[in-house]
Amino acid sequence: MSDTTLLSPPLLSIEGLTVALPRGADRPHALEDVSLRLAPNEILCVVGESGSGKSLTAGAVMGLLPEGVRATAGRILFEGRDLLALSPAEMRKLRGARIGMVFQEPMTALNPLRSIGSQIAEMFRVHTRLSGAEIDRRVLALLGDVRIPDPAAAGRAFPHELSGGQRQRAMIAMALALEPRLLICDELTTALDVTTQAQILRLIRDMQRRTGTAVLFITHDFGVVADIADRVAVMRRGLLVEQGPADEVLNRPQHPYTRALVAAVPPLAPPAPQPVSAEAVLEIDHVSKTYRKGGWLKRNRRVTHAVKDVSLSLPRGATLGIVGESGSGKSTLARCIVRLLDPDGGEIRLEGKDRLALSREELRQAAPQVQMVFQDPFASLNPRRRVGELVAQGPIIHGTPKAEAMARARELFGLVGLDPAALDRFPHEFSGGQRQRIGLARALAMRPRVLVADEPVSALDVSVQAQVLKLLARLRAQLGLSIVFITHDLRVAAQLCDHVAVMREGEVVESGPVAEVFARPAHDYTRALMAAIPGQGWTPPVAFGSEEPA
Repeated sequence: MSDTTLLSPPLLSIEGLTVALPRGADRPHALEDVSLRLAPNEILCVVGESGSGKSLTAGAVMGLLPEGVRATAGRILFEGRDLLALSPAEMRKLRGARIGMVFQEPMTALNPLRSIGSQIAEMFRVHTRLSGAEIDRRVLALLGDVRIPDPAAAGRAFPHELSGGQRQRAMIAMALALEPRLLICDELTTALDVTTQAQILRLIRDMQRRTGTAVLFITHDFGVVADIADRVAVMRRGLLVEQGPADEVLNRPQHPYTRALVAAVPPLAPPAPQPVSAEAVLEIDHVSKTYRKGGWLKRNRRVTHAVKDVSLSLPRGATLGIVGESGSGKSTLARCIVRLLDPDGGEIRLEGKDRLALSREELRQAAPQVQMVFQDPFASLNPRRRVGELVAQGPIIHGTPKAEAMARARELFGLVGLDPAALDRFPHEFSGGQRQRIGLARALAMRPRVLVADEPVSALDVSVQAQVLKLLARLRAQLGLSIVFITHDLRVAAQLCDHVAVMREGEVVESGPVAEVFARPAHDYTRALMAAIPGQGWTPPVAFGSEEPA
């Protein structure tokens, strides 16, 4: 940001904003006396955990607060006009034209029944009087500007036909269609691969520098903040606890909460290696899995080689990280290990016994030996059953008396850091981090020898992520677990894993001890993944895990 920007009058000024929550909520106010300023040509990053009020701040600016949530005090001045005083019709004229927004999950923000091009074109049809031909030209230009391959084909495609990164680019194109003065980005890189994330961040920076647009960027990723922020505001439970230039907040955080968030950022340098057994508990030998989709005519069939001739070994008591982009085959391999999918060929040996050769009954008996923790614990927990029943369900199915299984569930709740008194609650009554701990407890109830964790921390706040990583490390040591850990976050892999395998398009392109692979990556693809990690030029000033949020 230039010195002239610092002197510019604010484009957006939030003054003493207080937003009330409905009666019965966990606190009276979603936001309390929040004041922020954003100048033209500036990127302000707002950080904090889930529930801190980041997204509600954006919703208040857009006039899109949830039902029952309302601003009770303060002003939101945009180009000198108080947005809280505008009518719904006046706000509709501003949204899209002067204020654009990119949401975290494009699949929920895009209409699945309309093509990408028609949804972008609607911005011009609603807010301008351009001809159809000119609108078509601008839609193609926008798709090209956000670097979507083959813009014409992408414009004809429906949302489900594009990758996650392409859908996010289409959302950015839509938000930028009318060259808004203010762009709000709400966690738009959270679920993206590291390489796609780097491309999106570069796109935002280039656009902002070219057009002078002010950007309000909401995130919980401090690596992203280090890469793009001019200034940073830190929120906690609806309060603004710290704000200032990015260099000050990142490198000299003052508030204990900010220091705790910074301490939760995993460093890229792996810790000192721990001794592990030379004996393999799990061996994956030349495993392949191919998906075939389409009609009965050969020319209509689509063949995807999800896993190609993969061979890996997991030492007893160790953690093997499997990293790579979406579509690299990581999750397919994980499901083959657990036998949720049947590979086309190869062997998966647990303590020398090939799991792929087991009969259905033998596999049912052997199921407890390898258990899985899923990325989205809410989707994998039955919402109609109490969590105690969910944790005890597996052992009961395998013959454990109910009283003994429930006693084990209480013991496991304590082990994973949950109150055993909460066994009678339902999944929706827990936070995301707590649900992930319930998923861990459910897997551990079967007393597995191998735990397969598929992206278990990718959707969690940085502080909760750090807690779950420490919990996994402690459980591994305490229970003698061997872990297969699937992730696209190389910082997470560096902190938890002893060995790492890098997958690309179904193949393992590089593997070895994590310290060696990360310090001296041999494959071009590994080097590209390492180069794309956000915030590499920033070293957190507070030691990892040294402080906990109050």
